[in-house]
Amino acid sequence: MNSDSDLQIAGDILEVTHLLQTPREHPATVAEFVGLARSLAEDRSQWEHLVRYDAASRWYHRLRTGPGYEVWLLSWVPGQGSGLHDHGRSSGVLTVLDGTLTERTERGTRALRAGAQRVFAPGYVHEVVNDALEPAVSLHVYYPGLTEMPMHTAQHCEARDVPGVVTA
Repeated sequence: MNSDSDLQIAGDILEVTHLLQTPREHPATVAEFVGLARSLAEDRSQWEHLVRYDAASRWYHRLRTGPGYEVWLLSWVPGQGSGLHDHGRSSGVLTVLDGTLTERTERGTRALRAGAQRVFAPGYVHEVVNDALEPAVSLHVYYPGLTEMPMHTAQHCEARDVPGVVTA
């Protein structure tokens, strides 16, 4: 007889070690990096006490490193922005921890509220700005670790119609 009820497992399936994948010590996939960012965001005790606000420039702190990746914590007072840039050969995950940030790309503008996440590939050009009246905090995971952040002009990324992007 062949039915679902005929299937029985003899012995302890966990004893079949060759069928089990060993858990990774560090993230290695996009989903795992998103999960790392999400777990750090949820555990305020890992980052909240480190946050500083600087009216003169964006504040940042390297929160963690692992094999080939870095995690950065950034604060943004109202009006502060990154300028139009990419992340060189690095991919990344941007997670807003507190407040609201605005992301501008050649495709448009979007508000990123606390809990929002953006995943991006190498060469992704964007600008992040705190357009709100309250400070904001964000978490950034880069793989491989961030070694460059080339700046762009609006003409270079063809973002001429993006609201708030000034073209010369």
